[in-house]
Amino acid sequence: MASTSAEIIAFVLTISGWVLVSSTLPTDYWKVSTIDGTVITTATFWANLWKTCVTDSTGVSNCKDFPSMLALDGYIQACRGLMISAVCLGFLGSVFGLVGMKCTKVGGSDQTKAKIACLAGLFFILSGLCSMTSCSLYANRITSEFFDPSFIAQKYELGAALFIGWAGASLCIIGGIIFCFSIAENSNSARRGYAYNGATSVMSSRTKVHNSVPDKTPPKHFDKNAYV
Repeated sequence: MASTSAEIIAFVLTISGWVLVSSTLPTDYWKVSTIDGTVITTATFWANLWKTCVTDSTGVSNCKDFPSMLALDGYIQACRGLMISAVCLGFLGSVFGLVGMKCTKVGGSDQTKAKIACLAGLFFILSGLCSMTSCSLYANRITSEFFDPSFIAQKYELGAALFIGWAGASLCIIGGIIFCFSIAENSNSARRGYAYNGATSVMSSRTKVHNSVPDKTPPKHFDKNAYV
C-alpha cells in the first residue's frame, strides 16, 4: 500500500514538472532588459529561444524571429535541443509511468510493472537534467554578460521562464528518483512474502506417522534358562 501511494505521489510530481518544463518553450521572458534607476526607460527588451522583442511604453510589442538556425549562437542551439529532448523524455516517462504503476491494470506482473516504473523514473530524471542544464546554460550566459565591464551591448536579467524551468526540472528529478525506488520496494516485499516451510512440514509429518503407528514388536523376556 505504501509503495502504491509513493508511486502516485511520484507520478503527480513528475507530470507537474513535465508540464512546467513544456511551458517554458513558448514562454516569452527568458531574458529581460535591465532597468536603470537614473534613466527613464521607454522600452523593454526581452527574448526567448525563438525570437527577440521590444515593448514600448504603450504596451505595443515588436518582435523579430531569429532568421536562421545555423546562424544562431551556440548556446541558443544547445538550449533548444536540450529543452526539446526534455519534453520528449518526459512524454515517454509519463507513458511508462502509467503502465508501470500498481494501480493500473496493464503491464503484466508486479515485478514487470516495477521494472517499467523504474524505466519511467530514469526517463524523468534525464528530462529534468536536460531542462536543468538548458536553463543553467542560458542563465550563465546572461550573468556573464551582465557582470562583464567590457560588454557594451544591451544587458539582460534572468526571465521568469528560467525559474519555471528550474522548478519543473526539480520536480521531474525528485519524482523520477521515487519511481526508481519502487523496484527495490517490490523486490523486498516479494522476499518477505515467500516462506519456505518444506523441511518443517516433512519432519512434522514423519513425527506424526511415527507416533500414530503402534509398536507391534513383541516384548522380549529373558530368564536365566535362556543363557544355558
